[in-house]
Amino acid sequence: MPNPRNPSRLGKVNLSPDIVDCIAFWTKNPRPMFDKLDELDAMGYSYYTQFTLTSYGKSVERYLPPKAELIDTFIEMSQRTSRERSVWRYDPIIIDRCFSVEWHIEQFALMCEKLHHYTKRCILSFVDPYKGIGDSFHSPSNDEMYMVGAGISKIAKAHGISLFTCAEKIELTKYGIQHGACINQSLIEQVIGNSVKAKRDANQRAECCCIEAVDIGAYDTCPHGCTYCYATSSQKTVERLVAAHDPFAPMITGYPKGDEIITDRTTASQKINQIKLFE
Repeated sequence: MPNPRNPSRLGKVNLSPDIVDCIAFWTKNPRPMFDKLDELDAMGYSYYTQFTLTSYGKSVERYLPPKAELIDTFIEMSQRTSRERSVWRYDPIIIDRCFSVEWHIEQFALMCEKLHHYTKRCILSFVDPYKGIGDSFHSPSNDEMYMVGAGISKIAKAHGISLFTCAEKIELTKYGIQHGACINQSLIEQVIGNSVKAKRDANQRAECCCIEAVDIGAYDTCPHGCTYCYATSSQKTVERLVAAHDPFAPMITGYPKGDEIITDRTTASQKINQIKLFE
């Protein structure tokens, strides 16, 4: 994996099923992977999917399939895996002249009606003005976030969906919204059927509650063209890397040049096979 801040440094990870306890997929469209799920299952991998699904149109998420098609994709993903292993991400929440607090509450309600039988948890986050996109978006005010939380939480509760925030400072627990973790220990233990030794990931933001994991993705490899994306430097760069992708290469972005410093980031399995006397 290339280091996004220093391309002369690479990380290497052994992806043997004997070592990988669980894979957390992030996606806006998992359909291209559906024909690989049986193969992953046969190889012994455990996994769950975080599916980012919002109501924004082409002005924000330029190259995604139509939302009705993506909702059908979410439903099929849940049917192929399970409701527990299908996590809905409603993020980032953008509040401006086009997308008001009321708009988000209304759109969330419509999506809940269609998705609540196919997921048990939804993760929320508010847009961050990262470098490179800061001119396009502003961080919502606390009052705006409270109004979103109050409105969305009632809808989620009525549909049996638990709500969590992702790396947010704001406290929304009074609305039943807990601080969440995308790399979530309890969910991973449920998926793999084992307890795990878990430490909080010290390399993430202070507000992040995720446990330690290794990210094997790469910047500038997603072609969806979302205007809020911090992992895309330019669409032209993405198109060049996607066109040059080689499924037999050791990197998503191709082959090392040969002069990089490569660090082995493989870690041992964190499973605890000892049976607990008490939960």
